[in-house]
Amino acid sequence: MDMGLNNKTALVTGSTKGIGKAIAIELAKEGVNVLINGRNYEEVERIVNEIKTEFPATSPQNATADIVDIQQREALFKKSPTIDILVNSMGIYEIMQFEDIEDEVWEKYFRTNVLAANGLSKFYLPKMLKNNYGRIIFIASEEAIMPSGQMPQYCMTKSMLLSLSKSLSKLTIGKEVTVNTIIPGPTLSENVHQIIDGIYPNEDLTFSEKEKDFMSKNLPQSEIQRFIKPMEIGRLTTFVCSPYATAFKGSPIRMDGGMVPTIF
Repeated sequence: MDMGLNNKTALVTGSTKGIGKAIAIELAKEGVNVLINGRNYEEVERIVNEIKTEFPATSPQNATADIVDIQQREALFKKSPTIDILVNSMGIYEIMQFEDIEDEVWEKYFRTNVLAANGLSKFYLPKMLKNNYGRIIFIASEEAIMPSGQMPQYCMTKSMLLSLSKSLSKLTIGKEVTVNTIIPGPTLSENVHQIIDGIYPNEDLTFSEKEKDFMSKNLPQSEIQRFIKPMEIGRLTTFVCSPYATAFKGSPIRMDGGMVPTIF
């Protein structure tokens, strides 16, 4: 299916690996010129070259920046003042006990997972509204609506993205601009892959067998009983960016593998 995104420009934050990279690749498949973002220039450049080789008709660009840093965000704005699509996928997470979380940690998560995305949205949304075209997508987590209690500092920030998305969507009334949030469930990022392999270091099992055993013992509420592939989230994100998804406005769009047991 042609998504109607050829020659659009998209900034995907945290796109050197995991969900962010998968989103960038799926957008490039549709002819989108993706701005690859990360903090390490060489790592970003490697992904740029990878995408350029695989999708030579597109023009991926290096958008190295620590977007948590205001000055580096400003430099990014000067380099790329106009985009069609903003995907806020960069974020941090860690299992932590509530009693061990100091104020500095809460503030770090707020600055990283919320304020960075808010800063980018604050800059690009008015330009999208003026051009009467644009897409802003926040990548949240099932932890935003079903906190496990294992990382409250992370859950707080992901819940805030749902609220921010709805608030910004109210500014797009009557415009061909959408703001939405995608809510993935447990996803097979590179880090998760390493964790699963580490849990079964000496067992003669395929990764699929390790994954199945882990899911049944630790995430029995998952209805797919496997981790979601980053590509699946990338493909959904691409659709939400397309002109076929303009009726999604301020929507929390779940791809949680059945983790969340509620109707809404």
